[in-house]
Amino acid sequence: MPWTERQRAMLDAIGITVWTPHAASQPGSVPEARPHAAPKLPVREEAVAVRPAAAEARSARELEIAALDWAQLRERVATCRACRLCEGRTQTVFGVGNEQAHCMIVGEAPGENEDRQGEPFVGAAGQLLDRMLHAIGLTRAAAEPAQQVFIANTLKCRPPRNRNPEPDELALCSAYLRRQIELVQPRLLLAMGRFAVQTLLDSSEPIGRLRGRVHRCGERPVVVTYHPAYLLRNPADKARAWADLCLAAEQLQR
Repeated sequence: MPWTERQRAMLDAIGITVWTPHAASQPGSVPEARPHAAPKLPVREEAVAVRPAAAEARSARELEIAALDWAQLRERVATCRACRLCEGRTQTVFGVGNEQAHCMIVGEAPGENEDRQGEPFVGAAGQLLDRMLHAIGLTRAAAEPAQQVFIANTLKCRPPRNRNPEPDELALCSAYLRRQIELVQPRLLLAMGRFAVQTLLDSSEPIGRLRGRVHRCGERPVVVTYHPAYLLRNPADKARAWADLCLAAEQLQR
């Protein structure tokens, strides 16, 4: 894909040189993980009685969330108290962008700045993301669906001291993210960071093994790349992230 002088200048600002995707590269798919049989452990009778009720309650909650429209979903997220993260948040971080965007970016969890401003990807990491998006003709500013992205996180509340999300927190919040994806109906999902990848692909493989090819979340293509905050700490991987962005741009042009 030819790059304009403006795009080359943006790439210089990111700190990488122009990369051209290999013509022979073809999108692949994630190998389906073979489930491992869990060891059978003795279970108390009272635990057996509680588990079906808990699973039924969770299923009912997920079905309810799956029927919400945008306004109802925003209100549900803003008032959510499903896990203990609600106790320490300043506000929830719902997401921003075009609700009909062709590209939807999924990040990890809100940090201190996101918790304060109520918007994903702010601060230095957000600035780097904006430069990365501009380099392939995308923006979080107001634009047509083909140019503007929608950005959401796997978690809607900041974990204390910016710790990693815990499995139960990701599980409870995943219903919100799934509904956002269904409402946006993006042509491409761009997963940024380990926990975004785990949530969308249900895979524990490291990003280094998953990037460079196209995966699937249901019927939607997914491109995997590093989180901008990681790239700020590890600038040597910016060239790999640029290759991932080029792969995403190719998918969007199809």
